[in-house]
Amino acid sequence: MSFLDSSFFKKYLLPGFIFQSVVIAGGYGTGRELVEYFLNHGPLGGLLGMIFVTTIIWSITLAVTFEFSRKFRSYDYRTFFMKLLGPFWFIFEIIYFLLLFIVLAVIGSAAGALLRNNFNIPYPVGVIIMLAVIGFLTFKGSGLIEKFLSSWSILLYLVYGALLVAVLLKFGPEIQKNFSSATVHSKWALGGFQYALYNLGIIPAVLFCIKHIKTRKEAVTAGLLGGLIGIIPGLLFFIALVSQYPAVLPVEVPADYILQQLGFPALRIFFLVVLFGTLIETGTGFIHAVNERIHSALQVKGKVLPRWQRPLVASGLLLIGLGMSTFGLIALIKKGYGNISWGFFIVYIIPLMTLGIYKMIKTRRA
Repeated sequence: MSFLDSSFFKKYLLPGFIFQSVVIAGGYGTGRELVEYFLNHGPLGGLLGMIFVTTIIWSITLAVTFEFSRKFRSYDYRTFFMKLLGPFWFIFEIIYFLLLFIVLAVIGSAAGALLRNNFNIPYPVGVIIMLAVIGFLTFKGSGLIEKFLSSWSILLYLVYGALLVAVLLKFGPEIQKNFSSATVHSKWALGGFQYALYNLGIIPAVLFCIKHIKTRKEAVTAGLLGGLIGIIPGLLFFIALVSQYPAVLPVEVPADYILQQLGFPALRIFFLVVLFGTLIETGTGFIHAVNERIHSALQVKGKVLPRWQRPLVASGLLLIGLGMSTFGLIALIKKGYGNISWGFFIVYIIPLMTLGIYKMIKTRRA
């Protein structure tokens, strides 16, 4: 039995790696999100926001969410929010679909542009490749999705680590200078708060892997570890971006910019291949959550979602998302993510930390 199939991995680490897999393309795959919510507040301010705001919020919310999911056996977002919000659960779904289409627009645009700009593959072909892989994974279901997302996340850790080492070797003095001479901007905490919130909206998309968790200790531990697992690659990438501060601030795809500055062709190609895989990871996680939601609704009526319909759902959602990609990557991230984060705070975080905890305590006493 491999480590990825072990009980320890599935209970304590798998949820964090699934969370990291789904969050990355919409969270820091291109690097634009890290610039928008962290580096814009200065290197030191961004670092403070990432460590002391985003990481703490992620870990606590993941822990409470995983325990609520385990307690009420709610492994898809429809069932979860019906338990949490009752008849008002659909409000979350509305906000979730808004985020879904924004994220799909971002990853669809990024996938096509990435292959076109770096490998001379026509834009539509890049999108079709991503669509085909997502369709295949959603057709196969949770088992293969868990293995693919967790395995690719481990590979991503290695690549981001290699990127940081390369940047430190070439731009170490610049990084030290930018950190030591930086001033902390006043809104660094708000940036970390908003970044944490809009990414928290994807947590219900990873509930399908909570079925492995059986006790409260496992749920809470997996959640606390999940926040760390999710943020570490972003932290490594952020430090690398500081080497190009402030020139990197207006760049649309900072990841590609910093790779060009490094001048290591082999690392650049490998990083871009892994980045393309992260786009597939995020799209698969978001869309699989919708399939699980549809499947859950059909089960109530004594029906099932046929496997062949899952990739059709994926194709339809991705095509709608691609239609939104015409708004531009920077505009989507700045305005779309920024506004939607407050919706998740009102509909998800506040009810979870109040009503959700109350329901868990009440159930425990009963």
